[in-house]
Amino acid sequence: MTTAGDDYDAVVIGAGHNGLVTAAYLARGGMRTLLLEARDTVGGTAASEGFAGATVNICNCDHLTFRTTPVMTELDLASHGLVYQDLDASQHNASWSDGAGGRTWTAYHDLDVTLDELAAVHPGEVDNYRRYVTAASPAIRMIFEAAAEPPTLRSLTTLALRRRLAGAPTLLRWSRRSAADVLRSFFHTDAILGPGAVTGPMVWGISPEFDGTGLGALTHAMRHVATVGRPVGGSGAVPDALLSSFVAHGGEVRVSSPVTEIRCSGESVSGVTLTDGTQISAPVVVSACNPHDTFLRWLRHPPRSAQRLLDRWRSIPHADGYESKLDLVLDREPRLLDDERSLGPTTVIAPDLGSIHRAYELMGLGEVLERPALLVNAPTVLDPTMAPPGRHVLSIEALFTPYGLTGGWADSPEPRRWLEAFAQRCEPGLVESIVDWRAMTPDRYERDFHLPAGHATSFGGGPLAALRNANPELTKYQTAVDGLFLTGAATFPGAGVWGASGRNCASVVLQTR
Repeated sequence: MTTAGDDYDAVVIGAGHNGLVTAAYLARGGMRTLLLEARDTVGGTAASEGFAGATVNICNCDHLTFRTTPVMTELDLASHGLVYQDLDASQHNASWSDGAGGRTWTAYHDLDVTLDELAAVHPGEVDNYRRYVTAASPAIRMIFEAAAEPPTLRSLTTLALRRRLAGAPTLLRWSRRSAADVLRSFFHTDAILGPGAVTGPMVWGISPEFDGTGLGALTHAMRHVATVGRPVGGSGAVPDALLSSFVAHGGEVRVSSPVTEIRCSGESVSGVTLTDGTQISAPVVVSACNPHDTFLRWLRHPPRSAQRLLDRWRSIPHADGYESKLDLVLDREPRLLDDERSLGPTTVIAPDLGSIHRAYELMGLGEVLERPALLVNAPTVLDPTMAPPGRHVLSIEALFTPYGLTGGWADSPEPRRWLEAFAQRCEPGLVESIVDWRAMTPDRYERDFHLPAGHATSFGGGPLAALRNANPELTKYQTAVDGLFLTGAATFPGAGVWGASGRNCASVVLQTR
């Protein structure tokens, strides 16, 4: 553990949910652990915060993959206040081309209920959907199991043999194809095709027409394999419970403590330096921040053995942000026009596949599609604790909304335009019911959440991509600098509130130390 003069056994930089998971496991494993966070609160984009007297989530609040991990049980998060609501009606799916009150359909956790729904709205797709779920489900189960440990050829081979290769053929075939090609091989309805691409490749920031995005077509079926849920009180209940578990195991956290250096001595890390000049020594440093900052901004006096690592990351461009989110507090419950469905579950309003690809091209020109993809929910419909009596929260997430918007975001009419486009699909009075609202655009994610260009680098491609990955530190969690480790969205298995990366990283640290 520590040598003479070390302040801590381990320092974790970044208190997003993966940083919190890693820190909690290290503390649970007996390591004296310090968690550093640049903001004045923990959770990163998995957090919730107060706005206009209500609670809003920084990002969309539907959790699925996190609930497939053992993190909640192993860290006993229930005893630290984490309670989930299950969403049986997990997502409403609509297409802009159908108009308000169009042929929206609801995906349920129960496959048979979903098929009954499709029979009433899109009867020609029932057999297609059943065939799709039959093909996709074994692959999804394999991905969830593979995410539970650092991916290696041996671990994935063992997993495939244990599962008698169930899911492996789909993983191999779909991983080479485009998500659009996979979806079109099953469906012909925009209200199924579009939402399937929005919640897959579009959330990743890429076009579904690109080869190699095929596993993004799994998202409809994921809701039948695992159950979508929401933490009572908002998404921030997860980082709050993780922090409580970390502290209960003896961990220490410092907020408002930005790091300016990761120091090295010889072949190993020796600690970190904060922006106020404070130096903290430790033989283990885990960065839960983006790799560009970790390697190219903060790393000081790296050993020669790390030179290839640094050269690689200098040659890797950092992508710009593309997600925005409107948070609204209303004085009444928002309702869809000519539709009895509640806005409690997330409603995806999607462009058609061709328009999604066009949106990707426009993003490179600094423009937003006329009718962008929207993910909309009113979390207070299902969880009234998030607003005072007589108030509701409405969340509208928009894709693709480029960081480099022509003319900039400061005075842009774009957010208002998205709001008015959605209002046209609602009962009259939505805009008039607004008590207050804000637009979280990529420039604000950069400023408020320390995300360069408003973007968090994300690992994509699934377990097979992990074997072919040119940046092994993203799948092994270890770097070429002894004692320096990575976790977070940039590492396997990727973005979203998952927590598997944090748990895997902690297991590697504990095994090597």
